[in-house]
Amino acid sequence: MVFAAGLGTRMRPLTDKIPKPLVSIAGRTLLDRALDAFEQAGVETAIVNVHHLADQIEAHLKNRTRPRIVISDERALLLDQGGGIKKALPLIGDNPFFVCNTDAFWIDATRSNILALAQAFDADKMDAALLLAPTSGSVGVDWDGDFDLDDAGRIIRREGPKPYVYAGVGLIRPQLFTGVADDVFKLAPFFFETARKGRLYGVVSSGLWLHVGTVGAIEEAERAIATRRG
Repeated sequence: MVFAAGLGTRMRPLTDKIPKPLVSIAGRTLLDRALDAFEQAGVETAIVNVHHLADQIEAHLKNRTRPRIVISDERALLLDQGGGIKKALPLIGDNPFFVCNTDAFWIDATRSNILALAQAFDADKMDAALLLAPTSGSVGVDWDGDFDLDDAGRIIRREGPKPYVYAGVGLIRPQLFTGVADDVFKLAPFFFETARKGRLYGVVSSGLWLHVGTVGAIEEAERAIATRRG
């Protein structure tokens, strides 16, 4: 499931006219960069939720054949990421599924980060696994990190600076959302509770991770890409 419904408030006024997932970085939209990664990993279907400027996103995706696009329409009410997943559960089914933000991507990976996450996932001991990126050296990281890892690869939360940030891609068991009564809710608290239970694991990404959360970050990301290309 690719999250494309948000308002993109930190990128205003640009996102008053263009939905954030359609912002282009070095000639490729953020949404296409996310879908490209899943296509390359062999993922066959992507559920894309829409709300803000939804018509533009649907039109952009109309001619995309891989992965196959299924729209989850949130025009009537923005559900946040957790609520978006709950609405899409009938489309997702019972097997673990990927989630993906559209405000970040990676370049120059030496492997498929999507496949690495899938290969590391063990449903017997995990309810979710997250792709992580180093806090230091990643592009567009203006905070002190999100998580640390123990020796077994479990994600742990602690005070102070942390060596890893959430890279915007996770693999989740849909059973996490069984019995949730709310229709609008955030996803992050589910990660925190799963970590508390020792069932949230992390995989460190390959390549350079770029976070594009603001208008200023667009130029920073394009500069980093140009530097890598020489």
